[in-house]
Amino acid sequence: MPETPSGGIHAGACLWRLLEKPMPPAVDNNGRDLLTEFTGQIVVLDTQGPLLYIGTLKDVRPDAVLLEQVDVHDSNDSRSSKDLYLAETRTLGVHANRALVIVRREIIASVSRLEDVLS
Repeated sequence: MPETPSGGIHAGACLWRLLEKPMPPAVDNNGRDLLTEFTGQIVVLDTQGPLLYIGTLKDVRPDAVLLEQVDVHDSNDSRSSKDLYLAETRTLGVHANRALVIVRREIIASVSRLEDVLS
């Protein structure tokens, strides 16, 4: 771990170490995972990397999210940005290229319903 000239641990290294650990699920006052409210709806799972998952939320687990009829979009393999692709998908519909996908929660940056995407 990087140290400062005085021998202390660099604050950036501490923050990075925190970010490496999976964040606990967001829960309501009753301890229920907030993502369960989206079950059965078309959701967008955005990652910190180039991947975007658009599909129907089937199940929510502590370590993963299960989607059905999923469009896995890699913005590195496309001319369109994630935002443009989402706007097009909202207008044209989901073009599933996977029947079922399990997405680890630790790679998810944000979750929203497709109908909540603003063009």
